Amino acid sequence: MRWLTLYARSRQVPASLAAVAISAATVWALARDGNDGPGDPRLPALVLAAGATAASIGLGGQDLALDRTAAIRWVPRRAAHVLLIGTVVGAVLPAVQTMGEDLATTAFVVRDSAGLTGLVAVGATVFGAQYAWTLPISWLALSLFAPPPTSTPTQVATWMLLPPGTTAATWTALALAVTGTAAYAVAGPRR
Repeated sequence: MRWLTLYARSRQVPASLAAVAISAATVWALARDGNDGPGDPRLPALVLAAGATAASIGLGGQDLALDRTAAIRWVPRRAAHVLLIGTVVGAVLPAVQTMGEDLATTAFVVRDSAGLTGLVAVGATVFGAQYAWTLPISWLALSLFAPPPTSTPTQVATWMLLPPGTTAATWTALALAVTGTAAYAVAGPRR
């Protein structure tokens, strides 16, 4: 159990959890104003993107060379770390919704948290953990300003704002989750 505590501290898990909780509480407070309709996907997508980006800093350790020389196998540990991020990010929004504001359906939360977690894992693999946040934030910005999703390419571009059950959005999120988890588990964060 001591190794788990040390691992969590080295990956800045307490600070990430605090940032995830604060971002969710802030968005919940904004949603209470009632400016956006209950079906507006922008606030839930923002909560999930903020949670994934806050947790992404833990995808890199303090010393990558030291991590690579460890006597343990990193592939299962890295995969578990990415899956845990997705689970925690996906659990925060429903927890906030228990306080009264219904922001999104469970299917929406599961799809978006999986896809966004895959994006931060790809970001950590390609750019390093310190810049892993760039992919989900960039894609969210693209989604907010993209034209209406009338074709498959625009549905792929705006997957995180589409209603649950949209085939292109579901497959995009699934592909991002699988690709990101596999890439990070095998290659680890960029130096």
